[in-house]
Amino acid sequence: MAKLPKQYQFIDLSDYGRFIARYIASALKNTSITPIHVTSWFIASGLLAILCILNNYFILAACFLILKSILDAADGELSRLKNTPSYVGRYYDSIADIILNFLFLLTIWYINDSSLLLMILAFIGIQLQGTLYNYYYVILRNNVDGDTTSRIFEDHIPIAFKGETQHAVQIFYKVYNFLYIPFDKVIYLMDQDAMHSKNFPGWFMTLLSTFGLGFQILVIAILLVLHLEIYVIPFFIVYSFMIFVFIGIRRYSLK
Repeated sequence: MAKLPKQYQFIDLSDYGRFIARYIASALKNTSITPIHVTSWFIASGLLAILCILNNYFILAACFLILKSILDAADGELSRLKNTPSYVGRYYDSIADIILNFLFLLTIWYINDSSLLLMILAFIGIQLQGTLYNYYYVILRNNVDGDTTSRIFEDHIPIAFKGETQHAVQIFYKVYNFLYIPFDKVIYLMDQDAMHSKNFPGWFMTLLSTFGLGFQILVIAILLVLHLEIYVIPFFIVYSFMIFVFIGIRRYSLK
């Protein structure tokens, strides 16, 4: 099931693993494996990538990073195939992503013996990039009757779906909110009127998808394979300035 009606779909440069993710989900549909199991697999893949980076196995690390990105898509696909929506699963996925992002950059900082401040700036940049992309994407999906699993604002604890407990939802929501709310607030303050914008055109969303997590992982993987790991942190710091470019386009060209 697509997240957008056909006429509003766009080329998502961060979603290159979707085809394989759907194949994996189809293979698991009639098994006892749940989307949360698949999320745990992508966490394991991310941790293996870190282990490989620490031991200078950069090509193998890149493979585990790409596998992590594919599995990150597969858990959602499996949830839709099994018709088992879950707030716990959604928050678990997002919490895992932000922690792994930090660990990826921390590992690259460690092997390069670079500035910790620059690493933190790169992490903030990555998260703001992803937040802007998700902000606009969720607005678009809500405006055109697309997938509504994600909410524009996670400003209250949702009611648990069947098969999960309200207590578990509350715990995962609080952790998710603690980790993400600073980035959400920054992006919202930068572009409060985005919700009232007309539908974003495909070309704009395609360019914006370079802020998606999958594309960020791909950039890290490519730089590792090319033994340009020293440029990972500077790249994400510099590319974060594109946030202002995309918001400017949205404000002045897509009103």
